[in-house]
Amino acid sequence: MGFFDKIKNGLKKTREAMANTIGSVFSVFRPVDEEFYEELEESMILGDLGVETSCKAVELLRQRVKERKLKDTEEVKAALKEILVEMLCVGDTELRMGTRPSVVLVIGVNGVGKTTTIGKLAHNFKEKGKNVLLCAADTFRAAAADQLEIWANRAGVQIVRQHEGADPAAVVYDAIQAAKARGTDLILCDTAGRLHNKANLMNELHKISRVIDRELPGADKEVLLVLDGTTGQNGLIQAREFKSIAGVTAIALTKLDGTAKGGIVIAVADALQIPVKYIGVGEQMDDLMPFDAKSFVDALI
Repeated sequence: MGFFDKIKNGLKKTREAMANTIGSVFSVFRPVDEEFYEELEESMILGDLGVETSCKAVELLRQRVKERKLKDTEEVKAALKEILVEMLCVGDTELRMGTRPSVVLVIGVNGVGKTTTIGKLAHNFKEKGKNVLLCAADTFRAAAADQLEIWANRAGVQIVRQHEGADPAAVVYDAIQAAKARGTDLILCDTAGRLHNKANLMNELHKISRVIDRELPGADKEVLLVLDGTTGQNGLIQAREFKSIAGVTAIALTKLDGTAKGGIVIAVADALQIPVKYIGVGEQMDDLMPFDAKSFVDALI
């Protein structure tokens, strides 16, 4: 199955939902008037793009239709797709990996598919010939390191871990020393998904970041937030929280194959101005896919 076909297949539920909402607005020849725009805005909100993003997209569409003097609904739909692609293009969609090693801190609440995402990333980069090391810095959740070790074995990469309850920053320190000694290209760090309060989480992430900055000055570092696509607008609320406390630089949206709420990808990218870099469209190792805005919008609408 090709790249586009895999995305299209993974977004099947969302696309079917969109066909019943946005698709119905464009399904018949009709004047592009105020009623058309109102229906389109309502259908986009129902498609889980969110109120703010939907209103913004429709306003931009009004301007474009007026500027280009568009009358045909197919032309208007093409203009809408252009706008959605632009809203998704808020930064580089590839992880920064210009240093050796580079570091990716993977964050997100428990249950979003964080450990699975790390395992799939490890597999993807190993397939590209990269030397990958996993760091089990989620020492608060029982069996988190055990789960990560299972994924390390599946992907055929190494892992650094300590006992449950160990200092996460100390585990990161050990992983950095191991990476230096082994000539590792990429360190993927699992972090705690939920601590007692936001202050604890912020302090923990800051402590980890300080260790990385001290031990690997100048290294490329990404903070990848994993969101569960099935949660829709709740995922956007989570993303806002994490952005405020963790300096998120990239987003991975998982489980898009199991939801009709895939429009949340556009809402998250536009509202937070943080690039979506990966989407999960299935359970197989290669079903975590690098994000491409045009392919995504084409598969969606």
